[in-house]
Amino acid sequence: MSAASPARDADPAAGSPVPGEVIDPDYPVTPVPTHARKGFFSLMVVLLGFTVFTPTMLAGASLGKAFGLRDLLVVIALGSLVLGAYVAVLGWIGARTGLTTVVMARYTLGTRGSKLASILLGGTQIGWYGVVIGTIGDLTAQAFGWEGFAARAGVMVVVSALMCATAVYGYRGMYWVSLISTPLILILAFWVMFRSLEEVGGWAGLAAVHPDATMTTAVAVTAVVGTFVSAGTQAPNWTRFGRTGRQAVLACVVGFLIGNGLMIFFGAIGAITFGEGDFVLVLFQLGLVGWGLFLLFGNLWKSNADAAYSFGVAGAELFERPSKTRFVIIGSVIGTALALLGVNEHLPQYLGLLGTFIPPLGGIIIGDYLARWRRTQMPEGEALPKVNWVLLGVYAGSCALAWLAGEFGIGIPPVIGIVAALVLSVACARLSPRRGA
Repeated sequence: MSAASPARDADPAAGSPVPGEVIDPDYPVTPVPTHARKGFFSLMVVLLGFTVFTPTMLAGASLGKAFGLRDLLVVIALGSLVLGAYVAVLGWIGARTGLTTVVMARYTLGTRGSKLASILLGGTQIGWYGVVIGTIGDLTAQAFGWEGFAARAGVMVVVSALMCATAVYGYRGMYWVSLISTPLILILAFWVMFRSLEEVGGWAGLAAVHPDATMTTAVAVTAVVGTFVSAGTQAPNWTRFGRTGRQAVLACVVGFLIGNGLMIFFGAIGAITFGEGDFVLVLFQLGLVGWGLFLLFGNLWKSNADAAYSFGVAGAELFERPSKTRFVIIGSVIGTALALLGVNEHLPQYLGLLGTFIPPLGGIIIGDYLARWRRTQMPEGEALPKVNWVLLGVYAGSCALAWLAGEFGIGIPPVIGIVAALVLSVACARLSPRRGA
């Protein structure tokens, strides 16, 4: 029985419905059925809306100050290729199985071991949700010259409610928000890019700019990969709606290789020409406050709705409930509270550290799927072990390697973690229990 078909005797640990509880049309803990699958265009719109994310420009800003145009393009291409390949494979598995990342973790780490994945992925997304809410409040206050806390807090609460409602509405809500806002945001971003080029005398002038900072290629590629490798690990949350694995792969390539790469490039150009990587602040500098706020709200609304959706499905898996709604609301309240308390200003470095421990999770899911589940597609209702200690050990060891690589400046830490997890999970496949006792 394939993962996309209904189970006849579903395991309660797999999130069977509780009597009287409404079934979520987004299927957060069960495979997406055939009738609910989407086409390539729909997947592409949602994933582009996920990755066209203005804070990514800040990573591009650091690269723009350290590389000339030719080397900059090479670094962005290499990093985006690595990121796109990793996410595309995960996206392919998501479409083949119809499952979210955290539910796939049940087959890899066991029904209890997967709770680690839900806490890690859901918790980091709540944190980033709070960071974005706080950023919106601060930039809006900066645009209007507000000094008091009340107006800033009001903006945070209102925009959080909009993002929460979009996530509760599910895949359809994120599709329509992305379909409307992403093209407009990209048009505005390209306009700012051409306006920036005018400042330096076109492409020839940009190529003639000499960098005033230094950065190794390995560090630069790590920065590109790191922009979305943690969030990209949750790409199956959306690609599971794809009708075919091929469509999911192409959508991931468009979103993570092209979309994310463009945002990094935009940030680099902004830093070179205006000394500011974030196009929102560039528009403020140009006196276009209204357009800056449009770019801010339109962009972060859809991206943060994706974050809310992710911690919603993680909560559904963690507490084994068939609906994500209550967890989207609870997580949004927690994230907004963090922003109101000002904790968001101190979270990014901590959340970045946690990013070291997320990519290896994707690596073991890929490796374990290829070694043990490719033929059966993670069948629903499978009697799974509570904890797969073998792969839990592989995960811990891969995280340690990624962390040590970062501490000693060796290679690209996220990639090291992914590759180590993938190779070791394949090597240890025969030691992993397929079924529970």
